[in-house]
Amino acid sequence: MASRRTLNAANLQTLGAPALAELLIELSSGSAVMQRRLRLALAAADGVETAAQEVRKRLAAIARSSTFVGSRQRAALLADLEAQRQMIAGPIAAAAPALALELLLRFLELADPVLARSSDSTGSVFAVFEQALTELAPLAAAARLPATALAEQVADLLSGNAHGQFDGLIPGLAEALGETGLLWLQEHLQQHGGPEAAWALLQIAEARGDVEAYLAQFDASQLSRPTTAAAVALQLLAAERAGQALQILDGAAAAAARWPVPEWEDARIRVLEQLGRLEEAQQQRWLWFSRTLATAPLRAYLQRLEAFEDVEAEERALQLAEGHGQPLLALQFLVAWPSLARAARLVLRHRQHWDGEAYGIQSDAAERLSADHPLAATVLLRPMVVFALAMGRSRRYRHAAGHLRSCEELAARIDDWQGLESHSTFLGRLRETYARDTSFWRLVER
Repeated sequence: MASRRTLNAANLQTLGAPALAELLIELSSGSAVMQRRLRLALAAADGVETAAQEVRKRLAAIARSSTFVGSRQRAALLADLEAQRQMIAGPIAAAAPALALELLLRFLELADPVLARSSDSTGSVFAVFEQALTELAPLAAAARLPATALAEQVADLLSGNAHGQFDGLIPGLAEALGETGLLWLQEHLQQHGGPEAAWALLQIAEARGDVEAYLAQFDASQLSRPTTAAAVALQLLAAERAGQALQILDGAAAAAARWPVPEWEDARIRVLEQLGRLEEAQQQRWLWFSRTLATAPLRAYLQRLEAFEDVEAEERALQLAEGHGQPLLALQFLVAWPSLARAARLVLRHRQHWDGEAYGIQSDAAERLSADHPLAATVLLRPMVVFALAMGRSRRYRHAAGHLRSCEELAARIDDWQGLESHSTFLGRLRETYARDTSFWRLVER
């Protein structure tokens, strides 16, 4: 059973309203944010119109402010904005949806000026307006706002989108806008929008399922980019225009050949499959794998082979990976597949290759190899220790010290060093070379 002194709602209620009121007055003294919250609560208790008037007044004050909000003031701004948003989306929306919609639109109009005068490195201020956007469609529906009127409001918001806070506005409101609202918005942007409206017109075309309007947003130069070609091809594929989709993808093939782009590769495979060109789709998967050692296309390739053919194909893939020209890529693949014995062979064969900079890949590989391949794990761990010390990466010293301790533990299980210096020799050389890095050695001794 909870103590009567535990801070929870039930225990606080036993103090009674007068005592709680005194406590709130005392706690809010000197806190403008707390005082505004209390006034807002009092206004809500007095009725929806009073609450709306209080919110409207506060939004106007925020709009007038030009004070820069640094990281120290951010929490107060967030609390203020969140209090207004919750009041709009909560009590006011429940009692008067049309009034709440009006206030929410005013709230969203604050996004550009507030973000412009705020330090928002955490993205938390942006997130408040992002949350408010999700509440716009249900409020518009509850308020029974005509589609054209909603489209006008959307156009106003899009005119102030300097920070990209309204990039998801059209997809989020597509259903509420319907064909009428989307068409009005399209015509408005075509007449009054500048070059910056291209992305909005693209979203409208996508929402309306208008493939021709969607295609019209791209020129030949844009379609030569693999990621753009992939996005357009998928739209065409959804419209059952696979032949045209393949032409678009092939137009970007030269750029994709320089280095595979996953979106382009995946789109081309899907298009080939819809065209019934299954063997070509398989060839595309193998080509994608052989160049990047990505696991996804290889698994898809193997799944589509006849029984027993997949075993031979997997062996061929593993051999290809082990002999790949980029050992780091090969190591990542072999560990992920997994084929740890091959990964260990690769590590030992390329022992001079590992420089410790790719510590994310090497740490994971060393951990996976440590159980059955201690020498290979050691070969990967040592360069990470040396890299941290040689480059003076003091933030990595804690990890490097852990790697060095792991090397010591692994050494007890290594019988044949295969030409690699022993742990004691490596440690001695390390201490001599980096004797002045006392902070590192303290971490090792700890």
